[in-house]
Amino acid sequence: MNRFTGTLALTRRAVRRDRILLVVWIGLLVLVVYASAAATAGLYPSVADRVSAARAINASPAIVALYGPILDVTSLGELAMTKLTVLYAVIVALLLLVVVRRHTRGEEESGHAELLGGTAIGPDALLAAALLEGTSIAATVGVLAAAADVAGGLPLTGSVAFGASWAGIGLVAAALTAVACQLSASSRTCAGLAGGALAVLYLLRAVGDTGPVWLSWLSPFGWSTRLSAWRDPRWWVLLLDVGLALGLSSTAQLLRNRRDLGSGIVPARPGPAQGGARLGDAFALAWRVHRTALLSWTLGVAAMGGVMGAIAPGVKDLLDTDAGRRMIESIGGAGALEDALLAAVLSIAAVVITCFGLAVVGHGGTDEHDGRTEQVLATATSRTRAFVASTAVATGGAAWLLAVTGLATGVGLGRDAPGLVEAALAQAPAVWTVLAVAVLLFAVDSRWAPLGWGVLGACFVVGQLGDLLHLPGWLVGLSPYAHSPAMPVVAFAATPALVLTGVAAAVLVTAWWRYAGRDIG
Repeated sequence: MNRFTGTLALTRRAVRRDRILLVVWIGLLVLVVYASAAATAGLYPSVADRVSAARAINASPAIVALYGPILDVTSLGELAMTKLTVLYAVIVALLLLVVVRRHTRGEEESGHAELLGGTAIGPDALLAAALLEGTSIAATVGVLAAAADVAGGLPLTGSVAFGASWAGIGLVAAALTAVACQLSASSRTCAGLAGGALAVLYLLRAVGDTGPVWLSWLSPFGWSTRLSAWRDPRWWVLLLDVGLALGLSSTAQLLRNRRDLGSGIVPARPGPAQGGARLGDAFALAWRVHRTALLSWTLGVAAMGGVMGAIAPGVKDLLDTDAGRRMIESIGGAGALEDALLAAVLSIAAVVITCFGLAVVGHGGTDEHDGRTEQVLATATSRTRAFVASTAVATGGAAWLLAVTGLATGVGLGRDAPGLVEAALAQAPAVWTVLAVAVLLFAVDSRWAPLGWGVLGACFVVGQLGDLLHLPGWLVGLSPYAHSPAMPVVAFAATPALVLTGVAAAVLVTAWWRYAGRDIG
């Protein structure tokens, strides 16, 4: 038996465990690529329209910092993929972060790695399998993205180069996460290290694209833009991704050989032997567990809202065409273009913020699977109190994040912050409804908690993209997001908000009834 014995078997096992996550995540990414590729030709039918739109993007430092510059202002492909080249590449990187962390640090934290080590599995097989799965995912994402571009009517060479840039980002993210897993002693710290490193790389690219260009060359996100996929691609730039990924993977392997199983190069800081009185309550415990995530999300949505508010006037000019107006109206409702754009942004933000609540629900499933819930319920804490505490953090935290998003958008825009807070909170009943369904799935069986992500994906596709995809009205109406008032374009409507809130409450009561009556663990 060598050090990599069992790598292929572990890879197959990892892919099987991730099959739903991968299908949903990659499917949504590919769908967005196709929709963007197919829609752009209609939005900008002439070269003059494209040049005008590209120059509007390049003239706004805020948009360039967010999306990257357009190097060829006449290129339809570059205009169609301007948002996806860098910004959506972050979503590709996050997918690889989640997968690699789950099958390396997560396996060690849960004790599965120790059990696997007692079989005919080599000591380096776990890390090798995670990196092999990550490489396969990155390649699959790249191929499917290129195929979606071609299907959407974009040139083959540029499509292949664009897909390769996403694959390159995925390779780097997988290897970067592998290093973070060796440095940290917990999954949460690993996610913080890898996510922080990706944020620094994105910031380097943003500063480089709006200032000294050489800074962009220090970041893989900058390489994606400098690849110049849609005009005379610089194929050699892809070697930078491959070289960095190989270097980081080798570093991860060296670090793995210098630590014990279950530990990290940076040792975990032990906490107090006994918890304080503040942790003697289920609500206090739930707050303690999720407060760091809520703070991180608060900072993230505040930054997102501020940026979107700041660039809204520039994007308004970019989409000031008949087709652009129709597209924005299909997402956010008819009205003044800037208000319609803000309504569209807030509706998308509601979908993103739902992810926070789903993460809280998923954490409950993990706690139950790992036995921590049983330990809590062995104390004087009742099931009802533990259930209500976690649900309150998920739903209340989502409402808080919506309010912060609206406030930050108003501050970035420089007007009507209270009105935008109200507009953002109008999305809360739809968010609560999706979270209630996720809680019900968890209450039926803790192993079903991840299915909440599938519910969110389905609601996003039929509710947010239904009109663009020409889906039938009854199908679009199944998404709670389709019933949220498109404020500030239209006035607040009490009836759909009350109905959605009532549905969410009824589903949560059903979930509590099921959770109170089933076995734990």
